[in-house]
Parts: sequence; C-alpha cells; structure tokens
Amino acid sequence: MSIRKAPLISGEYYHIYNRGNSKQKIFHDIHDYNHFLSLLFLLNRKENFKIEFLRKSNPYNFLKTSSLVSIGAYCLMPNHFHILLTETEDGSISKFMQKLTTAYSVFYNKKYKRTGALFEGKFKSKHANNDIYLKYLFSYIHLNPIKIISPTWREKGIENSKKVIKFLEGYKYSSYLDYIGKTRPENVILNRSAFPRYFLEKEDMKTEIFTWLSYGSQVLPVRQDL
Repeated sequence: MSIRKAPLISGEYYHIYNRGNSKQKIFHDIHDYNHFLSLLFLLNRKENFKIEFLRKSNPYNFLKTSSLVSIGAYCLMPNHFHILLTETEDGSISKFMQKLTTAYSVFYNKKYKRTGALFEGKFKSKHANNDIYLKYLFSYIHLNPIKIISPTWREKGIENSKKVIKFLEGYKYSSYLDYIGKTRPENVILNRSAFPRYFLEKEDMKTEIFTWLSYGSQVLPVRQDL
C-alpha cells in the first residue's frame, strides 16, 4: 500500500522506495543490478525508448533531449531500492516510476520464468520538506549497503569503521561512488546540479558518512522497514 497522502510537487525533493513482493529478492546477480541501473538512465526521458536496443549497445551512450526527473542519489539492495529525486514537471515522478518498475518487472519475470507482481504495490514516497532532512537522506540512502555485512549496525554500532568504509567504496550499486569521485559510466544517472551543493568535494561525502557511522542509532531517526 502506498503511503503517499499528498500529490508530488514539482521542484520538491522526494525519497522514493519500494521492495519486492512479500520481501522477495528483486536482484539476484550482477546482471540484474546492472539492468536496473541502465533503466534508471534510459527511461529517465520524455521520449520513448525501446529496451531491445540494450542488447547490442552501451546503455550510457544513448543521448536524451530531456529528463522526467533529476536523480540525486540511489541505492539498490537485494530486495528493495531507494532513489532521491525531484520531478521536472507535474506528474513526471509517477510517470518515471511506472516506466521503471514495469520495464524491470517484465525483464525479471521473463528471466526467472515467473508471473505476477514483482513489487509490493505502488512505490512509496517521503517528502524531504526541509534542508536538514534532505541532506540527511544522502547519508541514509548511501549507508543502506552496510546492512548486508552488519544487519544490526544501527542498533549495536560499528566495531570496524575502516572495514565498513572499504565495503561501501566497493559497492557498485549505489551513487556513493559518484560522490567520492569514482569515474564510471553510471555517473550520468545523476543530475547533482538539481540539488543543493552539500558535498562540493569528494571528501565532504566521506566525512558525512563517517560521522553517521560514528554515532549510529543515536542520530539515525529514519527507518523505512525495508
């Protein structure tokens, strides 16, 4: 069930997320993750795009004239995803998310020979209605992969921060790599200019993440139960 209680507004920032139906995995291998990432870029356009073009081409080489949304951060987890974005015109978030989840569901169902809904209802959204919360979301989203190696870190804290930072810097399915200066094809998924410039230098994001790791559950108020 969607928790949206108000319409999505152009010029505002939203944390969008959803998970697999009955908490099932939606990403099983590298190909699954990479396909979803390519869809984040390819379907973020007002013109139509034929997914079959992906078979023979680098997805990040396709030019687009205009985007439906501006993406500021994202993270893919085995059974859910997070995206921080803002729409470019009224209704474009819903349009983008419909295109994204439908295309990935078709891909997934065909690959794994299944039928039925892949995601748990409509996408969920939370309005980042103040500057403090918006800045915090960049950390919240990028910290998600830690649960893979330390499921209870928010409650019990981090014993080895260096190990965790190394893991985050090697996790390819998050925009954290883009913020710490890694050059890769996926850089084009983001439109950082549409968001406040909280992290002007790559060390700024590293410092922010390390701060949250240091305090853990003492200052991590947002829980999405994904």
